[in-house]
Amino acid sequence: MKNIVLALLVFATSISFANAQKLKKADSLAVDSSAIVQQLIIQQKEEHKIDSIIKFRLQADLANATLNANQKSELESKLKELTLKDSVKRANQLAKIQTLKQSSKSFPVLLFTDTVLNIYTKIGSFNPKARAEVISERIKKLYENDFFKIDSLKLIQNENNIDIIYNNDNIIMTVSEFDALWLNTTVNELAAKNIGAIKAYILKYKEQNSLKNLMIRIGQIALIVFCLGLIIFFINKSFKRSKAYLIANQDRFLNGLTIKNFQIFTSKKHRKVAFRVNNIARILVIILLIYLSLPLMFSVFPETKSFTDTLLGWVLSPAKKVLMGFLGFLPNLFTIVVIYLITKWVIKGIKLFFSEIERGNIQLTGFHKDWAMPTFSILKFILYAFMVVVIFPYLPGSDSAVFQGVSVFLGVLFSLGSSSAITNMIAGLVITYMRPFKIGDRVKIGDVVGDVLEKTMLVTRIRTIKNEDITVPNSTVLSSATINYSSNAQDQGLILHSTVTIGYDVPWKKMHEALINAADRTDMLLKEPKPFVLQTSLDDFYVSYQINAYTKEANKQATIYSILHANIQDCCNEAGIEILSPHYRAARDGNMTTIPENYLSKEYKAPSFNVNVKKEN
Repeated sequence: MKNIVLALLVFATSISFANAQKLKKADSLAVDSSAIVQQLIIQQKEEHKIDSIIKFRLQADLANATLNANQKSELESKLKELTLKDSVKRANQLAKIQTLKQSSKSFPVLLFTDTVLNIYTKIGSFNPKARAEVISERIKKLYENDFFKIDSLKLIQNENNIDIIYNNDNIIMTVSEFDALWLNTTVNELAAKNIGAIKAYILKYKEQNSLKNLMIRIGQIALIVFCLGLIIFFINKSFKRSKAYLIANQDRFLNGLTIKNFQIFTSKKHRKVAFRVNNIARILVIILLIYLSLPLMFSVFPETKSFTDTLLGWVLSPAKKVLMGFLGFLPNLFTIVVIYLITKWVIKGIKLFFSEIERGNIQLTGFHKDWAMPTFSILKFILYAFMVVVIFPYLPGSDSAVFQGVSVFLGVLFSLGSSSAITNMIAGLVITYMRPFKIGDRVKIGDVVGDVLEKTMLVTRIRTIKNEDITVPNSTVLSSATINYSSNAQDQGLILHSTVTIGYDVPWKKMHEALINAADRTDMLLKEPKPFVLQTSLDDFYVSYQINAYTKEANKQATIYSILHANIQDCCNEAGIEILSPHYRAARDGNMTTIPENYLSKEYKAPSFNVNVKKEN
């Protein structure tokens, strides 16, 4: 008896091992989960039969009256152990089968758009997908049969399965034992359920597509079209009224569009754009209305019902995706708003601080007032750049390859195309802290002389005395010598100077007096400090006299020089000093002086010729 039990246990173990090897092989060959479940079901049935035989033998041995108490106790222990192992094994198998069922794919048997039933297992060479397609085609042929009789659809019992047939010879489908085991039911119950579903759906579509229902559906379509046309009529009428209202009130609403003194639209173009927008809006509303009415019309007929979900999906799916994306983005949006507000408040605080420095209310050693706003601009740029870096990971799509590619592309463009711009920006930054000039100063940069109109990060704009606006790149400003005429004009005064060359025959004191008188007569030259004269050179034929005078009007040098030169001429003429060209040679015998007549006395006459005669002995 023990040998028999041992043999049965060995046999059960060998079967389990063999089935396990088969499962491993199936896994290695990537067999679908439905096939694995079927093998597990077969294995479960076989093991259950073996366990039942062993239990039966043990129970028969326990019934033997010749056994003593120890033998009975031993057999009862084995029976309990076997029962416990069997229950644990069955629980593990059922759990594994349920897990595989969840991951396996079912294939629907369809009649038009409705799912009649689902296929999970294969039969012979037909996999679940092929079975579902074949059964769907057979059910559709039954529906298309004009002489279909519901009573001709019957069940035929076979050895291990049940066939659903029509007219005793047309097999619609076969319900196998695996189909029943998969759904944890019996073959008879599943077959009855499937034939009931097939009958119900065929009768449903037969009823729906009857002549009476067909006429009702046509009437519904006509009603939908009528309502659609009526709504479109009222939409057209509404938009015509809106256009008439715009025409009647065009002087109020359509008189042009201007933003900060910049005219975007004239009144005529504004009216044209408004009318065109009104017409485009009307067309878009009508198209949207027609599109939304199509699913309603398609839903009337069962054959076109599938288009309803498709058309609605084209609109609702993107809308849902956008809405869900927006809802998912809300936490990041809140974070972005908080970062932006914090940055903005910090910048406001920094601006207030530097504004007080600019007004002189706050003084920092070594930090000039005119550095305040440029420094604030630099800090603001840095803070905003830092804010963008912090916000970037929270932007939608920031981790996508497209976003990263665009970022790299823009970075390459910026690095390749902005080298000169970066040079000018850095030069502008250096110029700001060098403080060579400020707005309104009269300067000379290279060959350009004029008043500073504007200083930016890239260029400096200068207006010359001829009202010419010249733009000088900051890199040029930084590399050129800059003369600032206005920097000390208000405090110490700017020295204007002009040189006059006079022959040696004129006493230098007389010349000094004439030049100082000319400077005193010039309105925009200061009396204090007093003007002074420098003799800058003693040349072969003349002396160079340089008149120097102070002024606070550095921006009016051209006018001052013009007046000064005129006064120099007047004062020299009044003093009887001729301003001659450097190499001018005067022969006074019989020649008039070069001084204008109104400066000469009435008794002045040109000198006569002098002739010296030398007598020879």
